[in-house]
Amino acid sequence: MTSCSLPAMRPPRLARLGNLMRRHRSWIVGVQWAVLVAYVFLIVTPAFLPLPESGAHLWDNLTLFAQFVFWGIWWPFVLVSMMLMGRVWCGVLCPEGFVAEQVSRVGLGRPVPRWIKWGGWPFVAFLATTVYGQLVSVYEYPKAVLLVLGGSTVAAAAVGLVYGRGKRVWCRHLCPVSGVFGLLARLAPVHFRTDREAWQAHPAKRVIPVNCAPLVDIRRMESASACHMCGRCSGHRDAVQLAARLPGAEVASLRSDETDVWEARLLVFGVIGTAIGAFQWSASPWFVQAKLAAAEWLVERDAFALLDSDIPWWLLTHYPEANDVFTWLDGLMILGYIGTTALVIGGWITLWLRAAGWLVGEAGAHRRLAYALIPLGGVGVFLGLSALTVTLLSAEGVVLASLPLVRGLLLAVAAGASLVLGALQVQRTVSSGMRRAAALLAFCTAAAGAVAPWVTMFFIW
Repeated sequence: MTSCSLPAMRPPRLARLGNLMRRHRSWIVGVQWAVLVAYVFLIVTPAFLPLPESGAHLWDNLTLFAQFVFWGIWWPFVLVSMMLMGRVWCGVLCPEGFVAEQVSRVGLGRPVPRWIKWGGWPFVAFLATTVYGQLVSVYEYPKAVLLVLGGSTVAAAAVGLVYGRGKRVWCRHLCPVSGVFGLLARLAPVHFRTDREAWQAHPAKRVIPVNCAPLVDIRRMESASACHMCGRCSGHRDAVQLAARLPGAEVASLRSDETDVWEARLLVFGVIGTAIGAFQWSASPWFVQAKLAAAEWLVERDAFALLDSDIPWWLLTHYPEANDVFTWLDGLMILGYIGTTALVIGGWITLWLRAAGWLVGEAGAHRRLAYALIPLGGVGVFLGLSALTVTLLSAEGVVLASLPLVRGLLLAVAAGASLVLGALQVQRTVSSGMRRAAALLAFCTAAAGAVAPWVTMFFIW
């Protein structure tokens, strides 16, 4: 008597893609080396070249080309990729994470200390990097790019040399944009999913563990926030696979005990509040009026110290050859504008989120509702960065006639997505119709605080 067994089911297409990433890991490493070489060349070489002359173009000047690559293409569309594909950039392309992991293979391998694991570092690092980048004009000058981006890469390598063994300690705990990427990845319609039942039912008693570089507990992985989408764990114990989900499903089903107070602060006061101030100050008539009033007040009192412009370029923008020199007053006004904007917008959003949370009647509900603003935060930063893309293209004579329409549509889509996520969260918790409507109204009022500044910047000023 013969026995016959059913043929094994073929994995879904996405799962096969994840397995392909695992099997061809050497290809990914080769791509990472290529990106690293290009990255180092583009941040180092322009810093030692003279500034572009007035007639230079993207195609004949390396400095302008690098500027367009970094701020016109790279950063805006890295953010888009996070919302569409999760943190594929981090696991497959990011040169900084790749350096951190490679050097940690030959480093001291010390355990990660408690102070590095403090949850507030992504918030602090994002604010510090964003504000400092504005003070030294990181979007305009290659020396500032080398200082900010190159300095971050050197810090990542230094952390890798001391802590972890083949890990990305920098990426997990200290990277200035890791927190932002983690928030945006929660919206992605693809993720690596762990089936706990399949994990426990796997027949093999001993399985070679996966070296998860970003230090994710794969067995208990439920969120796409920390996963770098590198594919190394795909198919592990027949329990991990690349899978599809509805966009924003993770946020819509988020429980209050799954939220993090520092993540919520990063979103509300950082990605929304600070980013708006950073992108807005140079176009704001309020900033110009306030600076002129402050300068007049100082001149009337013969107080010229704050009007001094003999300041190192690495502290404040100082490029006399380009007629671009900041005074101490400029620096203080930029700090004041960004800080005030972050506090006003972040405070407004927090106030109404707390009101919505109180109406929901659940401890920590305001933090859960904050995550519903991720679409607005992500699209807002994309719009701010893409304004640089538009400026660079305009300098080359490229006119985007439908730009206002596109910006309006992106804001409308982001606002709609946030309102849908907020409504799903409110509906999941509140049963009373009146209370549900009041909570949703409070959430809409909070969301308006993230929309109004962009409308003012793009359509009123």
